[in-house]
Order: sequence, then C-alpha cells, then structure tokens
Amino acid sequence: MTTLEKIISCMDDYDPNALPVARAREVIRSFLVPVAANERVSVRAALGRVLGEDIVSTVNVPAHDNSAMDGWAVRFADLDPNGATRLAIAGSAFAGHGFAGKIGAGQCVRVMTGAVMPEGADTVVIQEDVRTEAGAAIVPAGQKHGQNRRRAGEDLAIGRVVLRAGEPVRPAELGLIASLGLAEVTVRRRLRVAFFSTGDELASVGQPLAAGQVYDSNRYTLFGMLSRLGVEVLDMGVVRDDPASLEAALCTAAASADAVITSGGVSVGEADFTREILAKLGEVAFWKIAMRPGRPMAFGRIAQGGHEAQFFGLPGNPVAVMVTFYGFVRDALLALAGRTDDFALPHFQVPSDTALRKRPGRTEFQRGLLFRDGAGTLRVRVTGHQGSGVLRSMSEANCFIVLEHERGDVEPGESVPVQPFDGLV
Repeated sequence: MTTLEKIISCMDDYDPNALPVARAREVIRSFLVPVAANERVSVRAALGRVLGEDIVSTVNVPAHDNSAMDGWAVRFADLDPNGATRLAIAGSAFAGHGFAGKIGAGQCVRVMTGAVMPEGADTVVIQEDVRTEAGAAIVPAGQKHGQNRRRAGEDLAIGRVVLRAGEPVRPAELGLIASLGLAEVTVRRRLRVAFFSTGDELASVGQPLAAGQVYDSNRYTLFGMLSRLGVEVLDMGVVRDDPASLEAALCTAAASADAVITSGGVSVGEADFTREILAKLGEVAFWKIAMRPGRPMAFGRIAQGGHEAQFFGLPGNPVAVMVTFYGFVRDALLALAGRTDDFALPHFQVPSDTALRKRPGRTEFQRGLLFRDGAGTLRVRVTGHQGSGVLRSMSEANCFIVLEHERGDVEPGESVPVQPFDGLV
C-alpha cells in the first residue's frame, strides 16, 4: 500500500502551504486504489455503471451481408460499365424476410434496408437511380462494386473485444451489449460515498433559523454532483463543532464507505477539529492549495475496522465546495469506481469578453458564461461577483474560466482556457 509519506518524499517541491493544483492532483492519483468487486446485473441496470470485464462478441453483427439502402440487389458482373443494363426482376427481399432463391445472371431483386443480400448478389443500386418497365429494372452506368452492402460482422465480428473492463456503460454501450443478445453484464460494484457538513451555524432545510444560523446548502449541492456520477450516496447530515461528534461521524462513514467527503472544518479556525482527529484515525495531508476559490482542502485515508476510505475535506463556502469537487473529487471518484477511459472534463481556448483580474502564483476558477457574439464567435464572460460564497455565480455559469498558475491579468479579447460543465458533470 502506497503511503502518503512515500509519495511526498518523492516530491522535491512539495509545499503543503502552497501546493499547485497540478501537484495536488498527482498526489491524489497516486493514492487511489479502484474498487475490485464485480456483480452481475441486467442490461438495463448496467446503464451508468463501469464494466467489470471485457465483453467479447460471440456473434457477427450484422449476422449476414445486408442492404444498407432501399434499392435493387444485383450482380456487379452483369452491369454494363458504359451504358444502362436491363435486368429481369426475380423477386423481393425485406428485413426479416429474405429472398428464398439464388440470383442468376441477368437478374435483380428488389431489396429494402436491412434485408439479407440474396445469394449471388454483391451490389445494391439505390431505388432513385433505377426505373422499371415490363418486369425489368433498368440500371444506369457508373455503379461501384459492393456499394450499399453491409458486410456480416461489419459492426461487430465474432471474437472481437467490443468493450473493455473499466469503460462506462452509456446509451451507445447499452445498445452494443443488447446487439450481442446478452441479457446480463458484469459491472463493478457501485462506489459508496458518505458525506456530511460540519458547523454549529448550519440549520437543516425545513427548520427555523436561529440567530447566526444559515441553511446547509452544501449537502444538497454535493448530493446533486455525486448523483450525477452514479455512485451510492450516504447523506450523514450535519455534524456539530464537537470533537467527539466529528470523530464518531468519521468512524461511521469510513466503516461503510469507500470515500468520505466533508464540507467545512478544514481551515485554521479554532473550532476546526478535523486535522487533529484525522491524524488519529489515519494519514492525511492538509493543503493550502494555490488556487482560488478553495484554498483549504484536505485529502488522505481514514482507517476504521480494518477498512480504509479516501477522505476529501472540502471548504465550507458553497462555491469553493463545487470548485474543489470539480477540480479534484470528481476525477478521483471516477478512478476509484474503476473507470479507465479518459473522463477528464474538456478544456479549450476562447477569447475573454472582458478584462479579468488575476494574481500570479495560483490557479483561479472564475465562473464563466460561454456565448456566441453577433458574428457567431464563441466567447466567454464572467457571471458577475466571484465571491466564494455567491452560489448564484455557479447557477448562472456554464463553464469555469481556468486561469493558469503563473498567469496575471487578462485583457479583453485575450484567449483564456475554459472548462464547460453544463450538462457534463
């Protein structure tokens, strides 16, 4: 088992008080061990899951050569390359109802899309190019051998690895699995994630607010983000600023979950007991990551009852919770769930519509809105006030403007990296 101490010892520039975003991600990736347990589920239940073993085709898809278009199945050797060819109509073939005989010299068969190619035919001429008269089809010159014919096994061939372990099952994969006639599939068990908020100032939704209290929005945000990842979620509510309560909650969470996420309690405030308790329960690195928002964040392992869980201690401010989740936790959870495909959110460059203030020496995740200007050019602008407590800035945004670690101020029209999240996470 890789220990945090070993990982950090290999990093000459490791600074827990100013850890760059890229470095923090490297440490997290080095620490993760994906779940290994598999289970069998029905095909429809596999949607959103991670494959636990390779799927190898036991049949050809399609099973036979078939027509890709409505038209006429012909023998290419019968066609005159320099002029029209008159072919006798021998019959017809429909999807699921093939032509019973064998096409002979000078003959053709009317075929519909998906119909099995008649024996002897090797080419399909689309119906729009053919005219009929007196029991014959007149095929113009200029056809190509094998056109509009789907080969048996063209989509999936017997013995081919169709999908590999570690790939997600999305709608297209669901269809591929069904096309093989499989009723069940092997998938990784769902990742179990426990989460709770910390703080005496938090009130649950539906309760009246006491003086100095605010409603706990972070648990609802986390629930939404976790649910989109398809993990099994365990909402443990609000834990008060009490060492015994916090330790009990962490122990309970670590005993039953693969990952534990908390919001609040990882800064240097006098009521933040998390660091002391985590040192007792496992190993952890407390970072002041060189980023904004989301500077205070903790990551490590908690051991409980012979079981270990990954720990992510997120800041308490609502926007910082979402930024750190998208920046670190999302990819870590997908890796823990067994995903081996490229699941990183895309980045691309677009011009900034306005000037942006930025201090070198940290990565900034400003909330942005991608839009097209009057000329149809894709541009980005910030969503307004960027304070880490302004959750509205996330609701109005459809991307992060990710300003690099060493970058300074941005002038209008200057290209900036954006990371879209609307509809993706």
